[in-house]
Amino acid sequence: MLTGKQKRYLRSQAHHLTPIFQVGKGGVNEHLIRHIVEALETRELIKVSVLNNCTDDREDVAVRLAEGAEAELVQVIGKIIVLYKESKEHKTIELP
Repeated sequence: MLTGKQKRYLRSQAHHLTPIFQVGKGGVNEHLIRHIVEALETRELIKVSVLNNCTDDREDVAVRLAEGAEAELVQVIGKIIVLYKESKEHKTIELP
């Protein structure tokens, strides 16, 4: 569980990132979650965008992605979801 200070730090680090995944009308599935897990292992912090044609609620999508990838949900702002998971092999982010 992340503290408020850690979430603020991660939000500042994620500010300049571009979303590398998109959730569309297919919604959240195992294929998407598997790719997100791989990306989190490499990058630790990623952004996911929710497209307009996604029929699911953005908050529900964010929670399902975080739970499926066993990651921390840092932020949902507009159509952007920020996820964090500490990497086992590629640790680059030091949390305060």
